Amino acid sequence: MLMFTRPGRIAVPQSLRGLTTIDHDAECRPQDVGMSEDGVRRIWRAVESLYRGGLQPAITLVIRRHGRIVMKRALGAVSGNTPGDSSPLVPLQPDSPICLFSASKAISALLLHKLIEQSQLQLEDRIADFIPEFGQAGKGRVTVRQLLGHRAGIPDIPHIDPKPELLLEWDEIVRLLCEAKPFDPDFDKQAYHALTAGFIVGELLRRITGRELPELLREWIAEPLDCRYMTYGLAREHRHLAPRNACTGIPPIWPLTRMAKQVLGVPFSAAVEASNADAFYDAVVPAGNIWATADETSRVFQMLLNGGRYNGRQLFKPETVREMTARVGRSWQFDRTLGIPMPFSAGFMLGSDPVGLYGLNSGRAYGHIGFMTVICWADPARDISVALLNTGKSLSPSGLLGATRVVGAIGQACPRVD
Repeated sequence: MLMFTRPGRIAVPQSLRGLTTIDHDAECRPQDVGMSEDGVRRIWRAVESLYRGGLQPAITLVIRRHGRIVMKRALGAVSGNTPGDSSPLVPLQPDSPICLFSASKAISALLLHKLIEQSQLQLEDRIADFIPEFGQAGKGRVTVRQLLGHRAGIPDIPHIDPKPELLLEWDEIVRLLCEAKPFDPDFDKQAYHALTAGFIVGELLRRITGRELPELLREWIAEPLDCRYMTYGLAREHRHLAPRNACTGIPPIWPLTRMAKQVLGVPFSAAVEASNADAFYDAVVPAGNIWATADETSRVFQMLLNGGRYNGRQLFKPETVREMTARVGRSWQFDRTLGIPMPFSAGFMLGSDPVGLYGLNSGRAYGHIGFMTVICWADPARDISVALLNTGKSLSPSGLLGATRVVGAIGQACPRVD
């Protein structure tokens, strides 16, 4: 098999046939859901182009349209194709578990919305009413809505040694966040909380329910959606099924290094290294370490598209779905962490018109990205739920452009239905 390699990139064979797996039994005919064979081919060509860029060792994609799976595919390997990996090549499967990274935020937010649905909490409630020590340093009036909308004023964990083992010290992280002085005393400025808000979301859930997050996730979401893997971290017996994350591309330079550290809280390469550590697999990181398959992730967003219903079970009320996907704050508010305008709801990154995170004319879409190019979303205007999962972590513009082309191809192949 002829392989092409470039510095910092994976080994890419001339033919991708041996690294491609399609679940034909799961996929319906495109014409049955208002799509064309040519549209599906264009989507897959965009995925293949993303892989040929040499920055993504493992890619899984699931697209549901009108509630039916039209694409369920994998491209790449679990092992044997990353820079410096000389182990045997093990092809990836469509149902391989992959870390969602920041897309975990959307699923963790659903747990908090379940408490709201149960009248145990309201979006306008103050966090300090449930976590009194959070009221320190002027944070006593921060609401649940502001927390979920990245307006709690604590985008960073202060005064820490950024080692993976810290993620196992839940109480210490919560203590630091409770003591932290907010950067915005008015709590009006949006600044993406990459990891911090998740720990406060989790602490709210723990104190109100008296239960741990993995149990809540399993009971309220994973089991009703028939998910095998969806959980915080990944059990040791499943880790051999999951591809490791890889730092790919040319080593980033300033100002990309500064921007990455501002978002991630640690240097880019350190964040990738930490994501492969046992501590990261073992921890509960509400904003960043849910593992799931692309199919399982797509089910979550399909359930939301269905007004909270999936396979005859009502997981959330329709009014809860409307509330959790409604915009927080002014449209197109500049985000102080990301350095770009980004609309948020109480838990989701929102689409925009005429162009946004989920492609052209995606103003009704909602979802989340994870570590650059993991992208999961639902678009009611096209009646699609999508999960594009991958393991290559790179700041190379070509990688971001490749993922954008996949999103664009999906939007083009799925005509609007509204």
